[in-house]
Amino acid sequence: MYRVGIDIGGTFTDMLLVGDDGTAIIAKTLTTPGDPSLAVENALRPVLENGSVDARQRGTLIHGTTLVTNALIERKGALTALLTTAGFRDAVEIGREHRYELYDLNLDLPKPLVPRHLRFDVPERMAADGSILQELDEAFVRKLVGQLRDKGVKAIAVCYLNSFRNPAHEKRTAEIIAAVAPQIRVSLSSEVVAEIREFQRTSTTLANVYVQERVSDYLAQLQARLDKIGFRGSFFVMLSSGGIATRETASRFPVRLLESGPAAGAIAAAEAGMGAGHRDLLSFDMGGTTAKLCVIEDGQPLKTHEFEVDRVYRFRKGSGLPVRIPVIDMIEIGAGGGSIARVDSLGLLKVGPDSSGAVPGPVCYGQGGTQATVTDADLMLGYLDANYFLGGKMKLYLDGTKNALERLGQPLKMSAEQVAWGIHQIVNENMANAARAHLGERGKDPRRMPMYAFGGAGPVHGYRVAEILRLPALIS
Repeated sequence: MYRVGIDIGGTFTDMLLVGDDGTAIIAKTLTTPGDPSLAVENALRPVLENGSVDARQRGTLIHGTTLVTNALIERKGALTALLTTAGFRDAVEIGREHRYELYDLNLDLPKPLVPRHLRFDVPERMAADGSILQELDEAFVRKLVGQLRDKGVKAIAVCYLNSFRNPAHEKRTAEIIAAVAPQIRVSLSSEVVAEIREFQRTSTTLANVYVQERVSDYLAQLQARLDKIGFRGSFFVMLSSGGIATRETASRFPVRLLESGPAAGAIAAAEAGMGAGHRDLLSFDMGGTTAKLCVIEDGQPLKTHEFEVDRVYRFRKGSGLPVRIPVIDMIEIGAGGGSIARVDSLGLLKVGPDSSGAVPGPVCYGQGGTQATVTDADLMLGYLDANYFLGGKMKLYLDGTKNALERLGQPLKMSAEQVAWGIHQIVNENMANAARAHLGERGKDPRRMPMYAFGGAGPVHGYRVAEILRLPALIS
């Protein structure tokens, strides 16, 4: 028996294989955004073919991914529509009617995954006890679904009032959609999160179906590639709660994978912290697209049943999309090695949340990227070795990076080195601010918590983030 851990990030895909004799094999390759499963094959195939392990053995592969998180943050999901009880189409935008920053007149509110013109009132009504007040208008649903099909809608979320008490209308709607437009993916709130509270239930159901096609297709492709390269054994996907699920369950409820990769990292950070004698610490995971921070208390990551994705206002609670699932409690921001730097309309230097990803990637990768990123800034400042990136397997190009930083610095009247330092400091401050918000909401004093920094860019930025937060120690 051997065990394989695979994590797909926005820029790199990492693999760790542990044999039955305790030997460990590490591989790292660029993520392939068009087909992320190809990167898994590129990492695992050589190990199975070069005799490092006996391919005839049965293995266990556990896979963590940030695919769902990145799709939601970057809004790269399917064209989705929402069917809801008549009068409730705007519940997902009204939210809790809560201003998380009372005195800001220019408050940024999280934008729903579905615009208003794709949210529809359906004639039907369930009472709070589950009894039917108004029968479902099946003819209306049938006509509407046909129109949505013709407009190219790829996914539909169905979230009727009180369906957690009686899902009959939602299930009948799903049957009609399957008959009229079987190619459209459907998520029912009564299956995704059968709990009271319309806003959270609708938001979670939308997130689930918004990424369902992308995740389902990807996991099916990954299984096919594993079969092709001769992998024999069990294939599981990491859940946001720290557990695992089969491919079939993960494909049906992809929202449960929201913190899949980061959850595995938080569990690993807890183990590493205990090994270093720290039962309480801050987990800091910075990859190519996002940075994740998690509080570890008494050797265990904190958990919650409500999570917010893509907070848009100074990391304040209430400024993100709520998702109601069991999840390891962490905060995630669009700050990673691939985060793109730009000058905004006020002439200020900004970083992220847009990422260059693996294609074209940062300028220094030499794969066609033209916009300066955090990785380019780190290279310019000497934090990365151009000749020993990935252990010497990948060369970085400093000349292209310098030219991109100089172009960015022209309107700012700054040199390439100054721009690089500005990018580096801005992203560090952004992550430190996120950590303060996360710790403050939980009543934790950062000065009492060491940091465990990991991920592709975590150790590069961990020291400066720890310095800003005045943490007592850094473990990496």
